[in-house]
Amino acid sequence: MSTTAEQMRVIKSGIADLVPEVELVKKLDRGRPLRVKLGVDPTAPDLHLGHAVPLRKLRQFQDLGHTVVLIIGDFTALIGDPSGRNTTRPPLTLEQINDNAETYIAQAFKILDPAKTELRRNSEWLGALDFEGILRLTSRFTIARILERDDFAKRYAAGQGISLHEFLYPMAQAYDSVAIEADIELGGTDQLFNLLAGRELMEKSAMEPQVCLTLPLLEGTDGVQKMSKSYGNYIGLTDEPAEKFGKVMSIPDELMVKYLRLCTALPVGEVDAIERELDAGTLHPNLAKRRLAREIVTLYDSADAAIAAETAFDRLFKEHQTPEDVPEHVVEACDPTHLPALLKAVGLASSTSEARRLIDGGGLRINGEPVAPGTYDIAWSSIDGAVMQAGKRRFARVRAN
Repeated sequence: MSTTAEQMRVIKSGIADLVPEVELVKKLDRGRPLRVKLGVDPTAPDLHLGHAVPLRKLRQFQDLGHTVVLIIGDFTALIGDPSGRNTTRPPLTLEQINDNAETYIAQAFKILDPAKTELRRNSEWLGALDFEGILRLTSRFTIARILERDDFAKRYAAGQGISLHEFLYPMAQAYDSVAIEADIELGGTDQLFNLLAGRELMEKSAMEPQVCLTLPLLEGTDGVQKMSKSYGNYIGLTDEPAEKFGKVMSIPDELMVKYLRLCTALPVGEVDAIERELDAGTLHPNLAKRRLAREIVTLYDSADAAIAAETAFDRLFKEHQTPEDVPEHVVEACDPTHLPALLKAVGLASSTSEARRLIDGGGLRINGEPVAPGTYDIAWSSIDGAVMQAGKRRFARVRAN
């Protein structure tokens, strides 16, 4: 096992908070593997790079010789984590939770080493609590303490409803730490209150309290909002390699080092060197971003896929050529053809209203020629066998059946 100083250099790379740092140093000095906890509620089936940030940090802990305890919050997902919310989350069914959990686990093990991961579901201990146990757990916390949470305080001050079951969420997450005897718990910056609640409950249970480590939220491809499907700025772990490569190449230059630290498996020293070269102007940002895109595609697909994705990217953006593998759709010929309906049918738009916005914004091309805003109906002969391009990276060819 590496020295404490060497481990701390890796652990602290890219993080937001470490509370308290001195206690983690003491734990590492003992030279035994630590139990590093991450709890996740399977509320959505597909993961993006933002979800992968804590998983990448867990993998660093594994590579340092520690044990990762990944808790699938199948029980707490029935409540829904209120962190960062101004409304109550809609409940999920048990079937939805279990389906999402299986997908999450499969994607998580693209990053984690299964041999060094202890996989648990918090229904094991939370589901076993009877009403007496719940009363004993809630007696360890006060309403005043729970209302210290920023999101609860804002909702209370605004007169917005807070369901009683939402108050139980941080207590349930805290009890997870007691149940698995966590040494460290990871979470996003919006999770710090819940992590500290776990530390508090462990102390009140006469246990050595966990150390709380938070990671910054990852901005999406727009460089402004946190990565989210709802903002349309996400890079999915299961995106096609070429799409993944292109999305990474679209992020603002100032985010490159953050992505290198939080989203790749590059050693900390190598990322430090890239950062120095970028600051000194001896490394061109485009080369660094290409390295970043290759690393991410290699992680989730393969090295060969990364090479092919970069070649496809160059063909499209440097040589302005159409991709070789444009998907072909056979549709019913109609003259004239209503473009919004056709774009939706071939998957270039999710709805006809989105298709109209695409056309009106000048984002549609047919065989490389831009379609004029307001052009919703077009002769079939103009599109039969033609390549339609929506935005920068989406293509489709249509033919009559």
